[in-house]
Amino acid sequence: MMRIGLLTHSVNPRGGVVHSLELARALHESGHLLTIFAPAREGESMFRASPCRVVLARVAGTRDGLAAMVDERIRALKHALIEEGAESFDVLHAQDSIGGNALAELKAEGCIKGFVRTVHHLDNFDDARLSHWQRRAWQDADAVLCVSDAWTRTMYDMHGVHARTVRNGIDRMRYAARADRQRDELRKRFAIGAGPVVLAVGGIEARKNTLMLLEAFALLRAQRPSAQLVLAGGASLLDHDAYTRRFLARAAELRLDHTQVILTGPLPDDQMPALFSIADVVSMISLREGFGLVVLEALASAKPVVISHIEPFTDYLDDRTCIFTDPHDAASIAKALAKAMDGAHDIDFDQAVPALLDRYTWQASAAHHLDIYGKWLQSLPLTTV
Repeated sequence: MMRIGLLTHSVNPRGGVVHSLELARALHESGHLLTIFAPAREGESMFRASPCRVVLARVAGTRDGLAAMVDERIRALKHALIEEGAESFDVLHAQDSIGGNALAELKAEGCIKGFVRTVHHLDNFDDARLSHWQRRAWQDADAVLCVSDAWTRTMYDMHGVHARTVRNGIDRMRYAARADRQRDELRKRFAIGAGPVVLAVGGIEARKNTLMLLEAFALLRAQRPSAQLVLAGGASLLDHDAYTRRFLARAAELRLDHTQVILTGPLPDDQMPALFSIADVVSMISLREGFGLVVLEALASAKPVVISHIEPFTDYLDDRTCIFTDPHDAASIAKALAKAMDGAHDIDFDQAVPALLDRYTWQASAAHHLDIYGKWLQSLPLTTV
């Protein structure tokens, strides 16, 4: 049995946080002792319950600016790790730059023997401190993992890092379960009609290409006047206010009001399967993703997905599991959404989709992680007292 600490950057429903929680659960079910570390403001709690121990590193959340907020979270995680006896963990594994820097500092101070870092994706920062922290979080790690082959290649091509790909997973039962009562409540709460309904999860962000989705939706509504666009989620540490204002201004120009473009904001975790069940099609036309867990969630809900024809999606999807589109072309996106609504696609929910979902299980991901952890621990020099 190993004592493993997994670090994530927040308690919000983001892909990296979901990865941490579900990986921890699978490792726990394999017989290992797991602790999840996450920074959180007073009163915040982890968005999804876990059978593992969760340590919340409290932050005041009063410091202005992204760099100040990141620094505060690094300090909070570092303090929590020291309080919990960081040196007693067999493996400490960060899923992001915030946790990676807390561990890099502890390693530099000789408090821990090393750490593992998963790179989901990297961002471009104008702030020199943010760029430094992002690089240090993987540069100082003893083992670097990525959740897609695309990012594994990128880490080598751009940084010379020999990373290893570890798969994401999906809890199929969570999204296959019927949720009639919650579905009816969501329809009533947000005035979601008969549709067709286009669902996008992740809020309004430039990386999510939400403005282009809006343009495509306006084209779609010209042919399907009853169509509604539902944008769910949006909890993020980054500031997307300027982009959101552009989105709302453009929606007004297109004469799309709140009954046609519905912003749910972050929803309780147990309501998300019901929201997926309402959708006629799920859109994920992101310009940059580490993997895109929403894809698996949509397919597990038996919903067709319209996907950007870019990596990492092209690494694990094909025409039998999704509808590819050009994320830079509103007409292409609108056409793909219409194909999904009309059933005029080649997505194979009988064989190809189940086979894909069978490959992406948290149990398989946990087993792969354990193999990597074991080999890393064996490579460490023996210590003597």
